[in-house]
Amino acid sequence: MKTLSRDLSWLRFNARVLQEAQSDTVPLLERLKFLAIFSSNLDEFFKVRVATLRRLVKLKKKTRAKLGESPKRLLKEVLAEVARQQEEFGQTFRQQLLPALNEQHIHLLSEAELTHKQREWTAQYFRDKVLNLLSPVVLDETLHHLFLKDQAVYLTFFLTKPKAQKPKLEAERVMVMELPTKRHGGRFVRLPDEGEERYVLFLDDVIRVGAAELFPAYKQVAVNAIKLSRDAELDIEEEVSGDLMEKIRSSLAKRATGFPARLLYDPEMPKEVLRAIKQKTGITDEELVEGSRYHNFRDFFGFPSFDEPAFHYPPRPALAHPTLPRTGSLLAAIGQRDHLLHLPYQSFDYVTRLLREAATDARVSSISITLYRVASKSAVVKNLIKAAKHGKQVTVVMELKARFDEESNLFWADKLKRAGAHVIFTPPELKVHSKLLLIARREVDETTRQYAYFSTGNFNESTADLYTDHGLFTANEELTKEAAAVFGYLRDQTVVPELKQLLVAPFGLRPGLNALIDYEIKQAKKGKQAYIILKVNAVEDEGMICKLYDASRAGVRVELIVRGIGRLVPGEPGLSDNIHQRGIVDRFLEHSRVYVFAHGGAEQVYVSSADWMTRNLDRRVEVAFPILDESLRAEVRQLLDFQRQDNVKARDFGNTFVPAAEGEKPLQAQEATYKWLKGLKRRQVKT
Repeated sequence: MKTLSRDLSWLRFNARVLQEAQSDTVPLLERLKFLAIFSSNLDEFFKVRVATLRRLVKLKKKTRAKLGESPKRLLKEVLAEVARQQEEFGQTFRQQLLPALNEQHIHLLSEAELTHKQREWTAQYFRDKVLNLLSPVVLDETLHHLFLKDQAVYLTFFLTKPKAQKPKLEAERVMVMELPTKRHGGRFVRLPDEGEERYVLFLDDVIRVGAAELFPAYKQVAVNAIKLSRDAELDIEEEVSGDLMEKIRSSLAKRATGFPARLLYDPEMPKEVLRAIKQKTGITDEELVEGSRYHNFRDFFGFPSFDEPAFHYPPRPALAHPTLPRTGSLLAAIGQRDHLLHLPYQSFDYVTRLLREAATDARVSSISITLYRVASKSAVVKNLIKAAKHGKQVTVVMELKARFDEESNLFWADKLKRAGAHVIFTPPELKVHSKLLLIARREVDETTRQYAYFSTGNFNESTADLYTDHGLFTANEELTKEAAAVFGYLRDQTVVPELKQLLVAPFGLRPGLNALIDYEIKQAKKGKQAYIILKVNAVEDEGMICKLYDASRAGVRVELIVRGIGRLVPGEPGLSDNIHQRGIVDRFLEHSRVYVFAHGGAEQVYVSSADWMTRNLDRRVEVAFPILDESLRAEVRQLLDFQRQDNVKARDFGNTFVPAAEGEKPLQAQEATYKWLKGLKRRQVKT
């Protein structure tokens, strides 16, 4: 079966991010942010995927063979593509963005470009604001091991030629120091303006200017940068399972925690310094990656804004919801009808308001919720704590294996426990990725009614401003009853619930999707209309890819809108002729998942937390929920159609922008979505 490597497919996605940094249709400082996103993505890729490949390479040959592909060959291909992209990244920064900044009278200077006056100002800034933040460590025989923090930038100092009055000093010394970005308050320093010309300096270069004062006993000080990415210790359970998993566990039992995955270094670094770093850290040539003078481009998220609106995306204030009240009871509104929330176009505040109302409503008896990633100052968790203190039975399914958020989730779990909430931690082999909220309330007639919120996105007000997601508020008894059954499953994992409406992994999502695809295949073979439209972050699972190939061969029209990993190869004669794939990268991160099936004219629309990846289908708790309300189903389809028609930000499988057809007007899905939702309330009032 023809498929693309998962890792090479992901790198194609990051190339699309880089395309946004290269696009002169994107506001100037937003282009810098896309460079920051590209850099941050690549850091995580090395911490997780490259680190995993390197560990798999070290397995015994027989065990490696059972993985189905050669980790060694794949690693070589991946590193070659990374090197190509990093070269393109550097060219984008140096040849496109720096000149574009200069045209706007913004100059990101290097130490060598400073005028005498600017150098004097910088030297004084170093003395006043930076000097006391520095604490270099000498790499000599007294230091047995140097531990470099993950993702932190370090400066190395190569000191040579002691001054005459210090003849007893060593002829050469190597020192290293973490760049004090956080303590300084950012990576960039604004120099005084000169007329309309504005100047910015890396903190690294401020230290280069002050290096002579930092080490006054030496005539020469060479300053270079390094950055280490450490193995994120991705559980191999994410990749494989069963007997092979046991063999891999055995093979990797002695792996070092946080093993270095990549050391980026300045190619101008003296070889003596690189040799000392390798000796003191244990890093080998295998982990060395030639970088540039500056590392951690994700710090460009903090580049000065200059208060120039034209340098940024135009404001897109969150829209008022057309059917949810701005004030008053949300529970009452949900009790009357279903409501669909579209983030970030509409405000996540409706979710926090609902929790706040439930926390203090005397008739609410219980609140159950799944938490995967939450904000650092989470209003969601604070309202759950308030509910527990008001005597509500609060049940929180807290996922401790949310990569890179483990510490934050432990912190909030402790806070919730102290408040009296019942916190459930899932077993190691099961990750809860679904986004569910269920509220039980005793109504005036003394019956208990349940209210639910199903979502594709996390209960995280920070990312809710950046990620596109759909959320359903409902009191529909069929859906709320099944949501309660899912929470029952999460409490003990012993009884698999029988569900008719929800498709729930790990026990029901894959069979449910297979059945829906099979129905389309049967319809196509009868000569009837058959189609599948999928909007997901990833299509990776070989079983589902095979099923889509079967559908294509049967004549089912398959449209894929894939943001990230897409292992399926569309347009292959005799295999995937009827499959078309595109992906959109734009201002907001496309995060919602929508599955549409023609279903013999009675179109089925599911919204979900799950991508079509093996881990999501088989080793996670995921929920796909149907949109039962006809008007809301039409709403989802309208927004999906904007994505299908995008001819501004959509790319095809080969990362080529999808052009507008002759006579066709430009359509940018995210812009069209905002405008359409903005007019939604007016249209409903008229009807």
